[in-house]
Amino acid sequence: MTRARLAIATAIVIAVGPALAKVPLVNATCPGNIEVHADEGGPIYINGKEAKLHVFNDNYYEAKGYGVTISLSINPDGSVAVSYTGHGGANGICTVK
Repeated sequence: MTRARLAIATAIVIAVGPALAKVPLVNATCPGNIEVHADEGGPIYINGKEAKLHVFNDNYYEAKGYGVTISLSINPDGSVAVSYTGHGGANGICTVK
């Protein structure tokens, strides 16, 4: 493999790796009958459908889809917090199962 190809492959792994590497396994229920499921390493599902994942850092993720934004954060003690924002300013804290 040439150096250029190796550099490109490395850059892709670095760019894509963090996007899915740290998402924890979690199931949560949010007000408004919103069900959230994340597989360890991603992706995140909203009501059974894969959402678009945005990684802010190793401890904070947002998943958007179907008129809802799910915020998933990992606390310093390793516990997970999930909240949502929906249509018309609806928002709240989700119950992690």
